[in-house]
Amino acid sequence: MKRLLSCQASEILAMNGQELKQAILASEGRTILTETTVMNGCLLGSVTNAEVASAFGSDMILLNGFDCFNPVIPGLPETDEPIKLLRELSGRPIGANLEPVDDNVEMMSDKVEIAEGRKATVATFKEAEKLGLQFICLTGNPGTGVTNKMITKAIREAKENYSGLIIAGKMHAAGVDEPVVDIPTIKEFIAAGADVILMPAAGTVPGLQESEITEACKIIKDAGCLSLTAIGTSQETSDKATIRELALSAKRSGVDIQHIGDAGWGGLALPENIMEMSIVIRGVRHTYFKMAQSAKR
Repeated sequence: MKRLLSCQASEILAMNGQELKQAILASEGRTILTETTVMNGCLLGSVTNAEVASAFGSDMILLNGFDCFNPVIPGLPETDEPIKLLRELSGRPIGANLEPVDDNVEMMSDKVEIAEGRKATVATFKEAEKLGLQFICLTGNPGTGVTNKMITKAIREAKENYSGLIIAGKMHAAGVDEPVVDIPTIKEFIAAGADVILMPAAGTVPGLQESEITEACKIIKDAGCLSLTAIGTSQETSDKATIRELALSAKRSGVDIQHIGDAGWGGLALPENIMEMSIVIRGVRHTYFKMAQSAKR
């Protein structure tokens, strides 16, 4: 299996979940996942955010707010196969957030209700499979009431109803007063069958230290899983120096995938910050390769 870092679009789009996992592992911490929203239009009018993110060096595209039962993607031409078309236009694996909402949890803030097509259920897992999503991310947006207990349950159900790569974990509290990340929870996610364990990047949520991420990455790697750290706290619109600091911290800790969030204009990180992260973790050579790569190769 080639490194995702070096693959052409046709090779990437032909991968199943486990092949994608191996290609990421072989890239040795040089994989960028960019999250984009589908609720806020798009940055450049008739060009999808996925295409913009790909043009600035992203390896994987994560759709936030995507409704599996009403799959609308701003900027995408009319089609009956939106995920297939987006994959072809961007030349990148496409995934979506699905949220394991806990209806009985006590909230720290007002609860945000979301559509059924955004929730992590057996029905949405089956629909994600039909749509052709190469990965799903079991996580929570602000105020949606996602708990680690429900993420664990969702991982097990996803393993039975979906064949792609499964990412699981919290980027922030999602409105619930519980640890965003800790070792016992990580071990539960691994035991349930997650392929990739998601954690906040050190420096994005209060008190989370680089040493904690380093310890977690060793446990995750020993279990045969991949690690992902997320910038899910709007710092994707910070200055380049902040992006460099977050990226190098994750690299030192042994992170396999670095995520950059969707809080910029039009539901996308500042494109120059995507490029900055890419240059920091893999240099100009590989960054320009990704930026120049045609989706038709």
